[in-house]
Amino acid sequence: MNKITGLLLGTLAAATLSSQALAQTTINVSSWGGPNHGINTIVWPTWKSWIEEATEGRVTLQVTEDLGPPAAQMALVADGVADASWIFHGHMAGRFALTQLPEFPTFEDFSSEAASAAYWRTHQEYLAQANEHRGLEVMAVGVHGPGQIFTAEHVENLDGLTGKRLRVGGGVMTDLTNALQVTGVALPPTGVYEAASQGVIDGAMLTLEGLRSFRVAEVLPNTLQVDGGFYRGSFAIVMNPMVWDQVSAEDREAIEAVSGESLSRLFGYMMDVSDERGVAFAEELGNTFTQASEADIAMLGEISDELIDQWADKVSRGDLDAKEALSFFREQLSVAAEGDGIESRVVQE
Repeated sequence: MNKITGLLLGTLAAATLSSQALAQTTINVSSWGGPNHGINTIVWPTWKSWIEEATEGRVTLQVTEDLGPPAAQMALVADGVADASWIFHGHMAGRFALTQLPEFPTFEDFSSEAASAAYWRTHQEYLAQANEHRGLEVMAVGVHGPGQIFTAEHVENLDGLTGKRLRVGGGVMTDLTNALQVTGVALPPTGVYEAASQGVIDGAMLTLEGLRSFRVAEVLPNTLQVDGGFYRGSFAIVMNPMVWDQVSAEDREAIEAVSGESLSRLFGYMMDVSDERGVAFAEELGNTFTQASEADIAMLGEISDELIDQWADKVSRGDLDAKEALSFFREQLSVAAEGDGIESRVVQE
């Protein structure tokens, strides 16, 4: 009898564990950027931990890399190949216009964490109503760190870029290269190393984290920079709405509590950390860093003001005043910087 009872209890326990395992919802995340990129070592592990804690283990994440190139991520999620991913808005020219809002240069230093929090607030207050992410659930938005210009040959000022071919990724950086009369070459960041090493491009507009994450420092050892960057890049973390609808109302509420501004801050924090690592990596290789002149910054300011006017005229509609939204975003930069940082809640792999 004891043996029979033991067998029954063991079977019951196994069935219970099996039932619990089957009941767990797994969100399959498509990722790109390489295994050492901060999105894979900081953002996904932390968000997974937050979600599992918030839902008491009922929901978890599973990350798969290389399901498709960066520009294909939105389609992968919309078509159900993946449940969630991170997208760069500049990769989809014509689909997104309002998302250029945080990309314009400010010529002021501020963290990507603060900027991403400010961007989320602006998205909720102004941009969501335009429904540019139709067909997707927006879980967070974010910006990368200051975009600078990396070149194979040393460049002292913007005049030194004349006739050069620079990698661009869309959005404001493309508009800037056009205004500077520089030839823009559309490439994902993952293609910069090969293009530069083969001489297809003379330089790249990219983030400081790309110096390490995409090995840019090895092939483009010279950096021309301005405070706050020539541009920022706009991103979103998105989910398939059918997958989101399958999550219980209780768990959706729990996940929303650890997404939104918290996840946006996490994304920005990851970019800040990655920038620091990128600069350190480049300095170890002996790369040069040159600050743009005041004359260059004044010219960039005039170009930026003109681009903002053109953008606002294009995207303002109905009750949405694009310049008002931009002003709100820039006001929120300092407000968000005063909030509690995300560092103490980060999980790193």
